[in-house]
Amino acid sequence: MSAGTFTPNPGAAPVSRMILAQAGLETRMLLRNGEQLLLTVIIPALLLVLFSAVDIVDTGAGRSVDFLAPGVLALAVMSTAFTGQAIATGFDRRYGVLKRLGASPLPRWALMAAKTLSVLVTEVLQIALLTVIAFALGWSPQGNPLSVAALVLLGTAAFSGLGLLMAGTLRAEATLAAANLVFLLLLVGGGVIVPMEKFPGAVQSALGLLPISALSDGLREVLQHGAALPWGDVAVLAAWAVLGLGAAARLFRWE
Repeated sequence: MSAGTFTPNPGAAPVSRMILAQAGLETRMLLRNGEQLLLTVIIPALLLVLFSAVDIVDTGAGRSVDFLAPGVLALAVMSTAFTGQAIATGFDRRYGVLKRLGASPLPRWALMAAKTLSVLVTEVLQIALLTVIAFALGWSPQGNPLSVAALVLLGTAAFSGLGLLMAGTLRAEATLAAANLVFLLLLVGGGVIVPMEKFPGAVQSALGLLPISALSDGLREVLQHGAALPWGDVAVLAAWAVLGLGAAARLFRWE
C-alpha cells in the first residue's frame, strides 16, 4: 500500500455529473407529487379517452382520436414544461431552495439545465403513456418522427421559457394561480380539444399565434395529415422560445 492511497481529494464533481444528479432528483420529486401527476399525466389521459369515446366535440372527418391525440400530446408538453415547472420553480424560489443551490458548486446555468433535462425525461414518459392509450383507442399516426421530435423540443423550449419567466418574477402564490389559469384557458382556446375552425375568423388568427396552438396544429399536420415539418408553426414556436428564454434569463430573480 503506497503512501497517499487514502488521501482525501476534496472538490466538486464534474458539472455533467452534477446536472444528471440534480435532474434525477427533480424527476423523482415530480413523480412523487400527486398534484403534479394529476396535471401532467392523469388529466391529459382522461381528456384523450373521454373525447375519443364520447362524441362531445365535432372534430371533423375521420376518427376523433386522430384529431385529439396530437392536441393532447401538445397539452402534455405544456403541462410539464410550463405549468408544472412554473409552480415547482416558484415555490423553490419562495422557500430559498434556489438561493441555497445557487451557493453550491452547481452553477446556476447547470441548475436550469438540470430542470430542463427533468422536463424532457417527464415528457418522454408522458408521450409514451399517451401513445399507448391512443393506440388502444385506434389511433393511426402518420408523418416523420423526427418532425414530431423537432416540434416537441421547440414547444418545450417555448413553454419552459415562459414558465421560468413567470416563476422568476411573480410570488409563488401568484404563479400557482396564474399558471393554472393559463393552462385552463389554453386548453379551451389552443386547438387542443376544440378545432380552431370553430372560432370566429379574427379570434382564430390571434389564437393561432399562441405556442399551444402552434404546437398542437404542427403535431396534427404531421401525425394526422402526414405533412412535412410545418415551418409556420416552427417559426411561431421558435419566436416564443427566444422571447421566453431571453426574458427569463434577464428578469429571473433567485430570491
